[in-house]
Amino acid sequence: MEATSRYKTLQVTPVNPTIGADITGIDLSQPITPEQAAEIRRALLEHQVLFFRGQNRIEPARHLELGRHFGKIHMHPTIRHLQDFPGILVVHADENSKGHFGPMWHSDVSCDAEPPMGTMLQIHTPPPCGGDTMFASMYAAYDDFSPAMQRFLQGLTAEHQYPSGPPPVPKAEHPIIRTHPETGRQALYVSRLFTTQIVGLRPGESKALLSHLFERIENPYYHVRLNWRRNDVAFWDNRCTQHLAIWDYKPHTRTGHRVTIQGDKPFFRPSSPPQ
Repeated sequence: MEATSRYKTLQVTPVNPTIGADITGIDLSQPITPEQAAEIRRALLEHQVLFFRGQNRIEPARHLELGRHFGKIHMHPTIRHLQDFPGILVVHADENSKGHFGPMWHSDVSCDAEPPMGTMLQIHTPPPCGGDTMFASMYAAYDDFSPAMQRFLQGLTAEHQYPSGPPPVPKAEHPIIRTHPETGRQALYVSRLFTTQIVGLRPGESKALLSHLFERIENPYYHVRLNWRRNDVAFWDNRCTQHLAIWDYKPHTRTGHRVTIQGDKPFFRPSSPPQ
């Protein structure tokens, strides 16, 4: 697809009509201007996940500064941050790892009362093959429901809980259909990684409905896939996307740094206009 001409400081090329755009014409390892930050935010709201290919390595202090253009830095409730750089998470897996980041479809840390607005990840060392990340549009997942199903889901909430770690385990309750605070669009907001049950339903009812919703999220028609190259950056909107990191590269190494940006409490507002 061709780059859109509606941006002055960036080149924005949609990857597909549903989700994702490649961004060129900017070096994220250097300070960015308020105008560039504003256009990145606009592109994020339009395309949900942005891919910055062929970047230079972003130093930790610069990475945090970049994240602050879009909000305060979110501190993960259970995972340690990079020494001397609170807010930088090290994403790493190698031949000795027993697990990896993002093993199931999810929106980052949805178990928080105020989950992150967005996440910015740079992979410094990609594996020679494999290690892709998949992203799914929760706008598209919602839009494909019948009107009757949309109305039914709009009245429900679900519990989100961190899947492991020492107590107290973070836990929160959120609407199943979330209204995006900036675009006003509705998005499906449950995930295999964090959502444990639907409030008010019997266990069997909750399990059956969640299984249906999880299968919808996994529909490839809502997806875009990033094959990482060295120092690529992805910036995704956690309020309307989910992602899955594919661990198909063992015994090879995949490592990078992640900055997550604070968000607000999810809410549902019928027919919410853009703000």
